[in-house]
Amino acid sequence: MKRIGILTAGGDTPALNATIYGAVERANALRIEIFGLPRGYAGLLDSRVPHVHLNPLFTAIPELDPYRGGTLLGSSRTYLDETNKDDLVLVAANVHKLKLDGLICIGGDGTINGMQPIAEILPCVLAPKTIDNDLGLNYIDEANEWDRHPIDGTPKFREELLRLRDSIELEDILNYATPGFATAVFVVVQSIERLRTTAESHRRVAIVEVMGRQSGYIALGAAYAQPDIILIPEIPINPEQLIARVVQLYELQQHAVIVVGEGVRNADGTELGAALPTFDPAGNVHYNGAADAIGRMLTNALGDNVFGEMRAFESGASSVFIRKIGHTQRGGRPILFDRFYASQLGGKAVDLLVSGESNEIATLQYERASGFRVGSISANKLRDQWGEIHPRTVHPSFYDAKRMLLSPIGIDYLHPIFTNAIGADDIENIRTQMFSAGSVRNRYQSVNTDIRKRFRIV
Repeated sequence: MKRIGILTAGGDTPALNATIYGAVERANALRIEIFGLPRGYAGLLDSRVPHVHLNPLFTAIPELDPYRGGTLLGSSRTYLDETNKDDLVLVAANVHKLKLDGLICIGGDGTINGMQPIAEILPCVLAPKTIDNDLGLNYIDEANEWDRHPIDGTPKFREELLRLRDSIELEDILNYATPGFATAVFVVVQSIERLRTTAESHRRVAIVEVMGRQSGYIALGAAYAQPDIILIPEIPINPEQLIARVVQLYELQQHAVIVVGEGVRNADGTELGAALPTFDPAGNVHYNGAADAIGRMLTNALGDNVFGEMRAFESGASSVFIRKIGHTQRGGRPILFDRFYASQLGGKAVDLLVSGESNEIATLQYERASGFRVGSISANKLRDQWGEIHPRTVHPSFYDAKRMLLSPIGIDYLHPIFTNAIGADDIENIRTQMFSAGSVRNRYQSVNTDIRKRFRIV
């Protein structure tokens, strides 16, 4: 193994540069050249074969900063279709031009699917990333518990996870946490804490929507901001229970804070934020409106009657406000947990290629006695019997549906990640850089400007 390619695909996360950095440092130690490919799989489909040498003389280029969020290589949601033979021929030709012996793809489930046809051309491994924390399995047999039910009169089918296990052990989890998740939760917690004081001051109900698609991990992590109610996609909403709890909270403290995962659904399975779905190139639904739907539900049910006493002369609708934290969760400087383990997983990806592995995923494992360690699992272990990889969802044992908050094991799950997730250098960075005099004197200097000067074509 003399020359490795590396790319970042899908949505950006705060820890991508840290993963690239870990891969480059490990490649330096093994005297392996590593070449970055721009814009994910789109770079492999470019006949000019743009690339950047990330470790000339086996030293990382200065633009590669593990403390910087996003990715200096750029990303896209361009994915490879195994049925498009012309694209695969082009990829094979471009790989040959670059003389690559292996490829590291940094991404989530969409990136794994795009990696499959390339793995037939050269060895490929995946270093995980996603703020949604939905890449992996709650236990090794989970992928085999999916079932399909035909929809009458159509060629379509409905998928269902049977969930044959009512409880799990933390050590059972394959890929305990993905780089980017901890920083996203850090941003969410800060946002909710600030929104809380507004809700409290104005006697209002705040509904805060967080990302995660069908997985409720970010909403789960938001528990560190002490919201009054957490709604996750894995547990259908019970409107009567929700309304009763909001009334109870409002009478007690004259405000409430509700965290809503963007993929929450009704008892019939309808996703509240996907009533008029649109899709990204990976086939993922663009969620839009889960918090709005909850807001309408509460406003219609409670109206002026409940809010009138505390908010006289104001309408019931004005007593509910909705905020979507949005892409803020995906950006900015990664905190210590993400930086450290992202770099470890990047290094592990290099080791997997060197050891002859292909179609393998670097993973972060947890054991109560010894803490975290890096490992790996075959990508095929994540596939159901039809070959599909599903987003990992929060196991129901992590959630107390009656209280609409975390269960004890859900709390246990979060503690190893977040107890020491923020480093002293994270705090020092805020103190010294947030209001640096240079920031108001100078324009922002984009890494894109510098890294573009290093890109070469074949």
